[in-house]
Amino acid sequence: MGKKKLDVMAKEREVFIHGQVDEDGNIIVPGCVRNGIDEASANKIFDEMAEFAKYAFNKSHAACYAVVAYRTAYLKQYYPAEFMAATLNSFLGNLDKIPQYINECKSLGIEILKPDINKSNTKFTTEYNKETKIAKIRFGLGSIKNVGTTPVDIIVKERKENGPYKSFTDFCERIADESVNKKCIESLIKAGAFEEFEQTRSTLLASFESIIDTIQAGKKKGFNGQVSMFDIGTEEEKQELNEIKYTFEEHEELQNKELLSLEKEMLGIYISGHPLEKIREQIEKVTNINTIALREIDEQMNTNMNDEEENAVQNTEKLKYKDGQNVKYAGIISNIKKKYTKNNKIMAFVTIEDLYGTAEIIVFENAYMKAGSSLIEENIVLVDGRLSIREDDTTTIIANDIKDFSIAVNEMQKKRK
Repeated sequence: MGKKKLDVMAKEREVFIHGQVDEDGNIIVPGCVRNGIDEASANKIFDEMAEFAKYAFNKSHAACYAVVAYRTAYLKQYYPAEFMAATLNSFLGNLDKIPQYINECKSLGIEILKPDINKSNTKFTTEYNKETKIAKIRFGLGSIKNVGTTPVDIIVKERKENGPYKSFTDFCERIADESVNKKCIESLIKAGAFEEFEQTRSTLLASFESIIDTIQAGKKKGFNGQVSMFDIGTEEEKQELNEIKYTFEEHEELQNKELLSLEKEMLGIYISGHPLEKIREQIEKVTNINTIALREIDEQMNTNMNDEEENAVQNTEKLKYKDGQNVKYAGIISNIKKKYTKNNKIMAFVTIEDLYGTAEIIVFENAYMKAGSSLIEENIVLVDGRLSIREDDTTTIIANDIKDFSIAVNEMQKKRK
């Protein structure tokens, strides 16, 4: 009944009032009239049920939801950082969901701190500054791609039992016998979890495998009862020798764009900054829609769908944007899925991220061929297209043209001159 399928409801009304018989005249459903209820009263009863079915809850169920809603609202209002940290933890390991809630944190003014090998736990946690009285959320190591909760639990346990990790090599030595593999360590490096140590991220990426191999080789020699020069002498001498025990392949730090790209790859979001921040003003000048507006359209559509009187694809009085309207949207290409239609024509579903989230762009063959080399992941583009607003579906943009952002802006400036 809640689906409001009018043709189905009309048939059910007839069965409810007059009943239902099979081909041989046997009564399957007696109906109201056969049970002594007049047709007018039966129609009234059915109308009341249909009205109730618009949003049907029994009272106890509704009361439970009301209590949960009030408690949730209270927590979000008075303990926003703790509330959002708990919400993020409910999607631990799901990189697709995490960015959505990180954006909510930003809208609430809650700072998200980068993962740190000596400060992060498995899950997202809050860090409270007693002086400023501001709570921040520390990114959980368990949400880093390719890491997983089991290795992180081992890393955190070792840190709690034997103190903070003093250096990258100290970390590698202390977890050498545990199930923390090279892929996990590489992902931690890419995510910036070792930034408090002196080596650059590029240096660690170039050196970590040889350092781990050296440690593992040393462990094997130790099992055979062999003693190296690093195992003899005073504690001070051992420390000095230990410093030259490992060789780092020194490299200058990666460019900011590359660091942000690694961050996005491992965490699913940009934390240190955003590649579009420097061109925010230009983007706002040449675009007329962003991800926030697309989300608002979807929210308004969902609201309209719950009102039987507004059971249309869109309400033109309330929606700022209309189906088929020409729009301009800019952002970074984060994913491209190429498809072939039944007619063997190429098309693509392109995910583009702006400063506020991601949107799906549908690119049919003509636009795909025109886009050419612009359709490359991590490329900043300007999309000229039209809105596709559909009932019970996410609003998308159908591209007419996609160009490199800088080229598109230059073309627009020339036209204005």
